Amino acid sequence: MRTVRQLAKAAGVSVRTLHHYDAIGLLKPGHIGANGYRYYGREERLRLQQILFYRELGLPLAEIGAILDDPAFDPLVALRQHRAALETRIGHYRDLILTIDHTIDSLEKDEEMDDNDLYAGIAPETRERWNREAVEFWGKDAVEAAQARAKALSKEQVEALKQDMEAIRTDFTRLFTEGAAPDSAPVQAVTHRHYQWMSTSWTPDAKAFAALGRYYVDNPEFRATYEHGELPGCPEFIAEAMAVYAERSL
Repeated sequence: MRTVRQLAKAAGVSVRTLHHYDAIGLLKPGHIGANGYRYYGREERLRLQQILFYRELGLPLAEIGAILDDPAFDPLVALRQHRAALETRIGHYRDLILTIDHTIDSLEKDEEMDDNDLYAGIAPETRERWNREAVEFWGKDAVEAAQARAKALSKEQVEALKQDMEAIRTDFTRLFTEGAAPDSAPVQAVTHRHYQWMSTSWTPDAKAFAALGRYYVDNPEFRATYEHGELPGCPEFIAEAMAVYAERSL
């Protein structure tokens, strides 16, 4: 048997995550001692492995719970399916790495890339879906304006924006982990930086900025960016912070 801290350390997740999984019924401890400590046996540890595999594949927690609780669920079949899915991903990621390497090389030499090379490894249907979702969410004019601004940026500006976004994402997740309130001054300061970052390509009004926060919750790809499989509730935390900022500052 493992304590919650031992299991969290072994699996590379937080104790808070395991407590959340317990609260929503996704992963109950095998035994609770007289001291109130949670203890996890082999069955629970294998179930956590399945949960983490499915999270890597981008499934929401509710769907994972439904799969694992299905009487017909077979762990061996699931593991083989995970392996096949990961093999497919590995091949896909190799293609994306090549595209990244070619793009870095072209930027360093300040050369133009052919469109087919620029988007190699990114499925056309994926690019079309991203563009369609953006148009549906922000509108055609806003998307075209943002694309025009992006094309006008230098490679140094693009790199600076990437670093700024990574810092914003890191600060959001740190404050969430520390238990800060969405309407607190530190969280609102990060949210202000996020709004300024957004405004480099598109200047959202209060309604649009709050709606973007909800999109982080509802869209699986956006959600995964902030949830990382071990930060359940973080997208909702950011969405609430953005709603507060929209109400107070926009």
